[in-house]
Amino acid sequence: MMKWMDARLTRGAKSEVHARYLRRLRLMDGWVGTARWVILIIFLGGWEISSRAGWIDPFLFSSPVRIWNLFLEMLSGGNLIHDIGVTILETVIGFILGTAAGIALATLIWASPFLSRVLDPYLVVLNSMPKVALGPLFIVTFGAGFGSILMMGVAITIIITTLVIHNSFQSVSTDYLKLARSFGATRWQLYTRIIFPACIPDMIAALKVNVGLAWVGVIVGEFLVSKNGLGYLIMYGFQVFNLTLVIMSLVIVAICATVMYEAVSRLEKYLLRHRNLE
Repeated sequence: MMKWMDARLTRGAKSEVHARYLRRLRLMDGWVGTARWVILIIFLGGWEISSRAGWIDPFLFSSPVRIWNLFLEMLSGGNLIHDIGVTILETVIGFILGTAAGIALATLIWASPFLSRVLDPYLVVLNSMPKVALGPLFIVTFGAGFGSILMMGVAITIIITTLVIHNSFQSVSTDYLKLARSFGATRWQLYTRIIFPACIPDMIAALKVNVGLAWVGVIVGEFLVSKNGLGYLIMYGFQVFNLTLVIMSLVIVAICATVMYEAVSRLEKYLLRHRNLE
C-alpha cells in the first residue's frame, strides 16, 4: 500500500531530487483538498444541526436535507434538468461571445493607436456603468427572451475583457518588439509571434474572471425576462417565499460555476504545460 502510494506521489519523476519535490508538492495538494472537504462537511453538518435544533429558523434558512429532498423531487419531474440546461447554455454562449469579442476589440485597439486614444474614455465610462441598468434597453431591442439574456452576459464580460487584454498587450516588453522590428517583422507578425503568445496567461486570467461575470449576467437576465432557468427559479422561489427553492438554485449555480471554472483551469494547465515546474 505504501509503495503504491509512493509511486502515485512520485509518478513522472526524472531523478530522486525531482521525486522528493513531487512527493512534497502532491502531499500538500492532498492536504489542501482534505481541508476543503472537512470545512464543507463541518459547514453542512453545522447547518443541518442548527436547523433541526431550532438555533436558526428552518423556514428562512432551510437545511441541507430539505434542499436535497427538493432537488430529488424536482429532478424526478424533469423540469429541473431543463432549467439547468437552459441556464448553462445561455452562460456558455455569453461567456464565449463576451470573451471573444473582448479579445477582438482589444486587438483592434492595439492595432490602431488612433482608435485606442479615441475609445479610451468610452471604455472607462462603460466599465464604470452598472450593466444591469442596460436590461430595459436589451429587452426593448432584442425582446423579452433569449437575446436579452445573452446580451446581458456579453455586456458584463466584454468591457472588462477588453481592458484587461489591452493592458496585457501594452505590457509586453518593448525589447522583444524592437528586436523583432530590427529583423523586419511586420505589425501582424509582432502580434501573432510575440504579443498574442505572451498574453495567453492574462487571457486565461480574464477567462477565469469572466466565468463568474457570465453567470451574474445570465442570472440577472433571467430575473428580468425568463420563464425558464435557474434565475427564474430563484425569482419564483422568492415570490412564493419558498426559500428552500431559492437556496437549492443558488447551490446549483455555485456547483455549475465551479465546474466551469475548473474546466478553464484545466485549459490553463494544458496551454501553459511547458511552463509548469513539474
